[in-house]
Amino acid sequence: MKTVKDIDVKDKNILVRVDYNVPLKNGKITDDLRIRESFPTIDYLLKNGAKRIILLSHLGRPEGKENPDYSLRPIVKVLENNYKKDKIGFYPLPKDNQSIPIPENVKITLLENLRFDPGEEDNSPKFIRNIIAATKADIYVQDGFAVVHRAHASTYAVKQYLPVYAGLLVEKEVKNLTKAIDNPKKPVLVIIGGSKIEDKAPLIEKFLPIADKIIVGGKIAADGYKPDDKKIYVAEDFDEDVSGNKLDVGPLSTAKIADAIGEANTIIWNGLLGYAEDPAFATSSIITAEIIGAKPDATTIICGGDTTGFVENLVKTHQKLKYSLISTGGGAALEFLLGKKLPGLIVIER
Repeated sequence: MKTVKDIDVKDKNILVRVDYNVPLKNGKITDDLRIRESFPTIDYLLKNGAKRIILLSHLGRPEGKENPDYSLRPIVKVLENNYKKDKIGFYPLPKDNQSIPIPENVKITLLENLRFDPGEEDNSPKFIRNIIAATKADIYVQDGFAVVHRAHASTYAVKQYLPVYAGLLVEKEVKNLTKAIDNPKKPVLVIIGGSKIEDKAPLIEKFLPIADKIIVGGKIAADGYKPDDKKIYVAEDFDEDVSGNKLDVGPLSTAKIADAIGEANTIIWNGLLGYAEDPAFATSSIITAEIIGAKPDATTIICGGDTTGFVENLVKTHQKLKYSLISTGGGAALEFLLGKKLPGLIVIER
């Protein structure tokens, strides 16, 4: 893929597709990982003389209608806190033949939620063409890795009108995920948790030829998942609540997981090992995250929305923990690992 580092951005208006689909509670952002992960690309563009950066994102599922509950306005404060020297603009989506009067001193502009218009999810050429015309954009940068598995206007139709380049986050995600499946450093350990075996079975099957060991925990294991390969280890003991529900991997299995992590040089973790929303049943997931994060020389990839959020929160209080990649991708990361062709990556210049 060609990235922003392969092009001259000086004096150009750059449209950047980011993923600011962050969790909100009472109008406040509870996890700003995805916003912070966009900063390296924004910083690079500013440093290399971009005239203006116009950020595009969606938030939630407003179903093609304006809804204040899904406004991107809370994002503006985070941007202002990080870019004190650069005035931040915030504008509604442009209508037909409408320009956006962005002042010259505004270096970074955020447009309102793309999904306030049905044209985004309909992959409408007209919708993205309106945005390009209104912002006088010269170049398009795809840096929203979490949406590259969607064929939407801002991930796919845009290719009809502008050259598309990868941002630094997309580059980081693709490089690390590719390394893990194409040229992993042995031994390879894959840890699978979560609750739905129908979602995880394809991932287990995909990694069987690659992994030296696959560990299965979470509700999948508690429900009695039966492996068909000797390299798959399923958690065998569990911590239970007063009703006898198996809500976390037990100490024996956690110890075996810790031993496997200690031996591995490539580790991919998708899916929490217990009902970690309740601290009483987060023990195995915490131990797993801590041991993985203490292996700086290994390739360590954390993927899946619940898992990345859990690990990111842990890092806030355990800052010595380091990982090669805490993926912002969610479903996109899983589809990439499964070898599927993702629309938002296909359109990037080669």
